[in-house]
Amino acid sequence: MSNPLRQIQHKSTLLDGIYRVADAAAILFGLVLAVMSAGETPAGDHQLAGVVALAIYYVVAEFTGVYRNWRGVSTEREISCGALTWAISLGLLVVSATVVHYEHPLHRYTLVWWFLITPLLLTVSRMIIRTVLRWMLASGLNQHGVAIVGVNELGIQLAENIRDTPDLGMRVAGFYDDRPSERLPEIPANLGMRIGNLNDLVEAARRGEVHRIYITFPMRAETRIRNVLNHLGDTTASVYIVPDFFVFEILHSRWSDIRGLPVVSVYENPLLGVDGILKRVSDIILASFVLLLLSIPMALVALAVKLTSKGPVFFRQRRYGLDGQEILVWKFRSMTVCEDGPNVQQAQKNDSRLTPIGGFLRKSSIDELPQLFNVIGGTMSLVGPRPHASAHNEQYRKLIHHYMLRHKVKPGITGLAQVRGWRGETDTVEKMERRVQCDHEYIRTWSIWLDLRILFETVFVVLGRKNAY
Repeated sequence: MSNPLRQIQHKSTLLDGIYRVADAAAILFGLVLAVMSAGETPAGDHQLAGVVALAIYYVVAEFTGVYRNWRGVSTEREISCGALTWAISLGLLVVSATVVHYEHPLHRYTLVWWFLITPLLLTVSRMIIRTVLRWMLASGLNQHGVAIVGVNELGIQLAENIRDTPDLGMRVAGFYDDRPSERLPEIPANLGMRIGNLNDLVEAARRGEVHRIYITFPMRAETRIRNVLNHLGDTTASVYIVPDFFVFEILHSRWSDIRGLPVVSVYENPLLGVDGILKRVSDIILASFVLLLLSIPMALVALAVKLTSKGPVFFRQRRYGLDGQEILVWKFRSMTVCEDGPNVQQAQKNDSRLTPIGGFLRKSSIDELPQLFNVIGGTMSLVGPRPHASAHNEQYRKLIHHYMLRHKVKPGITGLAQVRGWRGETDTVEKMERRVQCDHEYIRTWSIWLDLRILFETVFVVLGRKNAY
């Protein structure tokens, strides 16, 4: 007899339905306002466009994750996801109408107004829903008391997360653990206290005093976990297991499943799905704008490089890109040598290899501008871990733990390490370790807002010219 298929189902909630209705209202009301703003007369074509756009939006939303559980996630990320989903949906609507040669397409002014108004309405609806949820939580409504089984580092971390994320609608009722008190770490006073042992928990659950329970035992404690589950099987409490994946150095975690069997990533690229699309689109738009703005100054720099020293205008060097794939990184040549072999000497203060204008190019970071072509071509991003020469990668991957994980995202023209002060020569392993730590932090905490902040701070780093030579 074959084993039954083991699956974990995703739970749909009432809030999920409210979001879907609110989005439908925003899209359809946005169309009404767009038609009025464009001076058109409402007609059946507009109604058909509204229905089709809504259907496309719901399909796209399944890929972008608009209807995921946003509790504990910043409002900005939720709004960005909704706005991008709408932009993709409206684009697909226009493409679909063109492909089928629809005879009565919407007026272009209506499309523009619809494109602009709907994200505002989506934002307003989500802000209203979040405000109502916060009011309910502040009033003691929609709030659940939870018990934590396991007085350990993971349990205390869970309690802190619950305390710091009121949108979750939970409060810690207390901790339960069978071990003697002298073997347990101290629980911070503001997180609760140990109420009792496993028997006390089971009795409280049977009396209906505890409705939600989180087990935070380490994964190796399978026997203890099974024992707790066996006892709690005689109650109606909802039970959750919090796996201690953080005993590993998790770079970026994401839940997924293979035909219902759950898997969690330990080392993962955070820029998958809608986030990757958002970053790529922003890279293309911003890089193209900067190239257009600086095209004449860059042409003058190229001329100056050619006239002041012998050699090519551009220096191309092999470096590691996404997933460790080798790429060619472009720079204005600032030195009399073009090293790209197994041994590459880092630039140093008062380096004798600098060309007459090389020092200025490097201090002002003007030599990095040709990497905008790498960004347009897709081998680099505006923001990400700075790419090192291939020779340096091979050197440091043997010296620094998890060094190669910095290549789980595209390299950038600037990055978190650079605005934190780890720019320039890394003449010691400790300096490179600090840079790699910043790169890992960037990957773990990536958001489009972090990219924008780093770009803003980079301006002041470049003006300060610290550690640039």
